[in-house]
Amino acid sequence: MCRGFQYEVGKTYTHKGAVEACSVGFHACESPLNVFAYYAPASSKFALVQLSGKTDREKGGDTKIAAAKITIQAEISLPDLIKKGVDWIVSRAKEVDTTTGDYSAATNAGHYSAATSTGYYSAATNAGDYSAATNTGYCSAATNAGDYSAATNAGDYSAATNTGSYSVATNTGSHSAATNTGIYSVATTTGIYSVATNTGSYSAATNTGSYSVATNTGSYSAATNTGSYSVATNTGIYSVATNTGESAHAISTGHLGKAAAAIGCGIYLAEYNNDGDLIHNLAGIIGKNGLEPDTFYTLVDGEPKEVIQ
Repeated sequence: MCRGFQYEVGKTYTHKGAVEACSVGFHACESPLNVFAYYAPASSKFALVQLSGKTDREKGGDTKIAAAKITIQAEISLPDLIKKGVDWIVSRAKEVDTTTGDYSAATNAGHYSAATSTGYYSAATNAGDYSAATNTGYCSAATNAGDYSAATNAGDYSAATNTGSYSVATNTGSHSAATNTGIYSVATTTGIYSVATNTGSYSAATNTGSYSVATNTGSYSAATNTGSYSVATNTGIYSVATNTGESAHAISTGHLGKAAAAIGCGIYLAEYNNDGDLIHNLAGIIGKNGLEPDTFYTLVDGEPKEVIQ
């Protein structure tokens, strides 16, 4: 549902009347990461769509398009959206700097550009908007500072860092880190013993590896972990901590935050008064004392209250 209009996968919808970007008509973005400028990754669903009929394009360099007709082709997950975002950026790169040797560096500062490195102990750095820094070597770094950009690293003991808004830092290597400080952004790691950290508001930190940590300090954000013996921590207001891994923890210390976890996992909640003072906290184990698995709770008057999603 968007702005009160309910969509369904596989259906086509038609708008009658004028079509104007940012005003009327059905809207979508050509750049997948551009979607984050309008809808937060932590609280949204995403779909691959086809626009047709009369169209109008957003002015000023955005990739948003309004159309008279939209077909909802398929719902896609956040990881799929990220992959499509990286592919979109690389396919449109005007400048490409590529290195394949160990101890090497690929650097690019231009917009719509790509810096790619496949060697061990190497670095891929990009500062341009709508750009990508990609590294597949061990003990390496992929860094991006541009908005609507992606830093991707697949090597173990590596780091993917992004400081631009509406951007993505992704790491699939073990013992690695994905860090994002931009608003409406995503930090994702899938390797064991890894860390996904996000400090931007309306953002998401996601980790699927065991013995790992997903941390988010931004408001209206989400920290999600599915790995066993792992931790999902959120300190931002109106934020969410979720953990479905075995013997794991979901910790929400932010004002009006909520947390959910699987059976046998630990859960922590905090409650504050209007002055921001901590007045209650709760530490429990899902499956005991009435705490149900896969249920979001917030703390009200010192008691866990189920939150209807």
